[in-house]
Amino acid sequence: MYESDKIMFEIYQDKLYNQKFRVVYYTELNENNKHAEINRALAGSSFFDGFIKDYRKEEAKQIIEDIVKQLNEGHLIKKEDIREKLKGYIP
Repeated sequence: MYESDKIMFEIYQDKLYNQKFRVVYYTELNENNKHAEINRALAGSSFFDGFIKDYRKEEAKQIIEDIVKQLNEGHLIKKEDIREKLKGYIP
């Protein structure tokens, strides 16, 4: 697998605005939004990070979005459970 075949992401809790969990896909940022998104993530509290395969990335992103939604609804999710949910999508 080449570096370009995977996407780096991070789930973090926004500490500046509303304490909500968010996800950022670092390797998909462009020049227009990269600095703002990286600064926002750095100001937050990291919860989980890793890589997903570029192949079937939309399925993986949907799983990640569902995890973020559950976290924002107050559900406690263990990092092991996130790894398990993403195991078919992690390089």
